[in-house]
Amino acid sequence: MKKIILTLLVATSLTATAQEEKGTFTVSGTVDTYYTSNLKDNSLGSVGVLYGGSGAANGFGLGMANTIFSYEKGKAGVVADLAYGPRANAANAYEGAINQLYVYYKASEKITFTLGQFNTFYGYEVISPAGNFNYSVSYLFNAGPFSHTGLKMDYAASEDLSFMLAVTNPHGITAGANPSTNYQLGFQTGYKGQYFNLAYGADGFGFNDVLYLDYTGGFDLSDSFFLGINAAYSNSSDADAGYQGVALYLQNSFSEKFSLGLRPEYYQTTSATGDASVTAFTLSGNITLTESLNFIPEIRYDSSDDMIIPGLPAQDSMTGVTFAAVYSF
Repeated sequence: MKKIILTLLVATSLTATAQEEKGTFTVSGTVDTYYTSNLKDNSLGSVGVLYGGSGAANGFGLGMANTIFSYEKGKAGVVADLAYGPRANAANAYEGAINQLYVYYKASEKITFTLGQFNTFYGYEVISPAGNFNYSVSYLFNAGPFSHTGLKMDYAASEDLSFMLAVTNPHGITAGANPSTNYQLGFQTGYKGQYFNLAYGADGFGFNDVLYLDYTGGFDLSDSFFLGINAAYSNSSDADAGYQGVALYLQNSFSEKFSLGLRPEYYQTTSATGDASVTAFTLSGNITLTESLNFIPEIRYDSSDDMIIPGLPAQDSMTGVTFAAVYSF
């Protein structure tokens, strides 16, 4: 009997050791597609569906296929986040193939180092539509940055308080090595879901003193109502230009399968030649069809007396409708 017990204990120990040595491998991702239409005649399409502006004009369009491979063993791990399609192509210069590619090392329970290309810590919205309530993106998101290539250190001081420091290539450089000795510094501090973000340095577009400031946060005002906030400011003395703006995310959950959200936004560009501004109101529904499939009907109204609506330079306003499907796995 003792031999049987001893054998079972040894077998259990060997199995646990083998599992620990093997590590953990996971695969996840998203696929999104949509139909969009501008309600004005003879115009190019809806705004904000893709990063650069109009995207597919008045018709059916593809977002991106996003597959994330991750492997962790002990204190270290790697993430290969691959993305293909128009939405991915607009987000980086690798033709959408690499969204993120990095290794990380957990030096302690509180400190993690990450080296490679990772999505930005800056701003409220993210590249993958599965991480956003609205399907179309905001002007603040379009202003970037989208991703960074470099080294960052995350420090979790407590469950509520965190810090991040980063040294990266200029964010405008996403393909190949940094051709200069100019870099970008990043900083983030977070407290109970409220984050202050800062980036300073070269932007990769010819300017070396660009300052980015950003506040991202939100509050549960009730069991069903959430208020999200994104406010940002950027300026470069070399370029004599910058931007500033604010977006609110008002979201109410009516049931487990239906939520409705309104995103009002004000965005202004500043330069030596003059300022220009635009306002946008986006009303989106989130309908959970299955555990993995989300349907997003959306109507959006953009207005600018300065005619700076992307893709519609001759228009002072745009009203567009979009119907999107986002599948997560």
